[in-house]
Amino acid sequence: MATFEMDSVECVSSSDGIEDEDIQSSVSSHHPIQYSSKPHNILFSGIGPTSVHELLECPVCTNSMYPPIHQCHNGHTICSNCKTKVHNRCPTCRQELGDIRCLALEKVAESLELPCKHCSLGCPEIFPYYSKPKHEAVCNFRPYNCPYAGSECSVTGDIPCLVAHLRDDHKVDMHSGCTFNHCYVKSNPREVENATWMLTVFHCFGQYFCLHFEAFQLGMAPVYMAFVRFMGDEVEARNYSYSLEVGANGRKLIWEGTPRSIRDSHRKVRDSHDGLIMQRNMALFFSCGDRKELKLRVTGRIWKEQQNSDAGVCMPNLCS
Repeated sequence: MATFEMDSVECVSSSDGIEDEDIQSSVSSHHPIQYSSKPHNILFSGIGPTSVHELLECPVCTNSMYPPIHQCHNGHTICSNCKTKVHNRCPTCRQELGDIRCLALEKVAESLELPCKHCSLGCPEIFPYYSKPKHEAVCNFRPYNCPYAGSECSVTGDIPCLVAHLRDDHKVDMHSGCTFNHCYVKSNPREVENATWMLTVFHCFGQYFCLHFEAFQLGMAPVYMAFVRFMGDEVEARNYSYSLEVGANGRKLIWEGTPRSIRDSHRKVRDSHDGLIMQRNMALFFSCGDRKELKLRVTGRIWKEQQNSDAGVCMPNLCS
């Protein structure tokens, strides 16, 4: 996929560590593990919370283990996903694993309650061990993926971290204000080629927004598409709206919508056609140059929807 830069003037275009809940200790050398009558409260002899978490850590992938937890004849454990990867051989002692379940460890895990792994990012929730993964997959405090679309980037983090990453590592254009006027240029526009222009990031209303512009095939038709994504979660994104406009020769094409959260990948937004889409001939019609070169000027603005308490409706809050 080709990537195109934008002119500077016209803008041409975590650690998964988890601290277990305090576990009451019982000093008994003859009974290392005792189950109390209370659920989620286990009595251990000489085994601290960190040791319990280490027991539940797969030695191969280092992720937490969930049923079925397998063990070899010597008692070494491994998760079900990694059991096939090691060709049914214990990674610790190299003995054959067989089909032995470690039911005692599964029972221990069932009795635990642990904080969400995103607690360091602000999540205050505590869950039973087996319910934790379901929550963590949709936790509002989970890290965001890098929204850069010009290449596959594996960086994750909170919004301030990603803003610094986009600026310092991807060298994206950073702008302040809620209005924009960009001219995207592409030579030989009749060549069928997927292309992604440099991402632009806007800072307004105390939030960050990403403006995307790219060319791709929609069925058999080459099209150009522009859309905005919000650097935050889906709920916050619904507080904002944006418009995109192209025009020439006394004609205008306008798109208005709600920015999608960067929780949705750029490809997911693009494939859902949630933005301003133009077929190539229409883009050339709106082009500022001749039809041998695409010079498409895209203007737009972002605004925040404000609740009007008297009328009970949302009113746009436009920045100057």
